Amino acid sequence: MSLRRSLPALVGAVALTLGLPVAAAASAHAPTAVMNPCGFYETGSDAFYNHCTSDGSNVVIQVRVALAPDYERCVGPGNHWLGSASKIQGAHYVGRTC
Repeated sequence: MSLRRSLPALVGAVALTLGLPVAAAASAHAPTAVMNPCGFYETGSDAFYNHCTSDGSNVVIQVRVALAPDYERCVGPGNHWLGSASKIQGAHYVGRTC
């Protein structure tokens, strides 16, 4: 067996061994960030826009809709349901507050 083949296996084994406690500790805080990222995201069935801010501002987003006109919406801090993931194609900040 060459060093080229055994090195990744060794690195993987060490990472797995050392990573378990780190992953368990990180998972206590990570689900919120992973489940609700900033900006547009989709779940299996729904589309959302999460406005992450520390100043409490409201911003205008443009929502792209399949087979319908796009529209603008004013959103405050936090998570906002936009509709079905099959109908909403995306959303983005347009550069102004409301």
